[in-house]
Amino acid sequence: MQRKPAQTSVEISGLIAERWSPRAFVADKPVSRHDLTALLEAARWAPSCFNDQPWRFIVCDKFSDGEAWQIALNVVVEKNRLWAHNAPVLLLAVAMNNFNHNDKPNRWAPYDTGAAALSLCLQAAALGLAAHQMGGFDADLARQCFGLPENCTPMAMIAVGYPADASILPEDFQAGERGERSRAALEQRFYCGHWGKAFE
Repeated sequence: MQRKPAQTSVEISGLIAERWSPRAFVADKPVSRHDLTALLEAARWAPSCFNDQPWRFIVCDKFSDGEAWQIALNVVVEKNRLWAHNAPVLLLAVAMNNFNHNDKPNRWAPYDTGAAALSLCLQAAALGLAAHQMGGFDADLARQCFGLPENCTPMAMIAVGYPADASILPEDFQAGERGERSRAALEQRFYCGHWGKAFE
C-alpha cells in the first residue's frame, strides 16, 4: 500500500498516522478468517455508553458467501461500486437505536458505533489491510436486503481487503489516491475552554 503518513504538529502513534482510506484493492486475494475475526474483535472491544455495545456488523465475504457480498455491493451507490467491486469484504455497520437494558432511546449509539468502526479500521491497518468507510450507500435498500429490524440505523458500509496500486482504479480516482492527505489546522477544529477560542 502506498504510504501516506499524516503530517502532524507533534508525533502521534504510528498506527494512527499511517491509517488512511485507499480505494484500490487486490480483487483476488481473500482476507483470512483469522484476520477477519481480528477486525471484529477490535470492534467488539470499543468503548460504549453503559457498555451497551450498540453496534452490529453484517459481514459479507466474497470468497465465503458471494451472494451476500453481491447484495452488499448492490447497496453501494454507483460511483463507489466503481472501486468497491475489488474489495473482497464488505461490512455494513449498524447502530441499534435503543439501549439493551431498558429499551429507551440511546442517543450515543451512532457515536459508539463509529468508535467500533474506527477500531476495526485501525486493526486493519495493523494487519496490513486497507479499510475504506462509505456513507455512499442506500440505507433503505440495505434495511430491506439484509432484513434489518426497525429499531436500528444503518451507518456505513466498509470495504476491506489488501491494498493494490492506484493504477487499477478508474482515472477519476487516481489523483485522489496518490494525492497528499490533508486536514484543517488544529486551531480551526479544537477550542480551548470556550467555543471559537483556538487551541494553540
